[in-house]
Amino acid sequence: MKQPEKSKLGRRDFLRAMGAGAGVAVVAAAPLATPAVAAESDAEKKKARYKETDHVKAYYRVNRYPG
Repeated sequence: MKQPEKSKLGRRDFLRAMGAGAGVAVVAAAPLATPAVAAESDAEKKKARYKETDHVKAYYRVNRYPG
């Protein structure tokens, strides 16, 4: 009696299945995407950030930048 051959998934068939699965995943995830929201407002972006602390003064002193 002849034994039935096992169904093998070939390399090309595997890659086709992976490509189709990736396409379905992208389409399914599209409605879940939300627009990006800025972390800072315009007023926060324009405010002064430089503060001359002891650390900054020591940096300029050690590197001989004019104070």
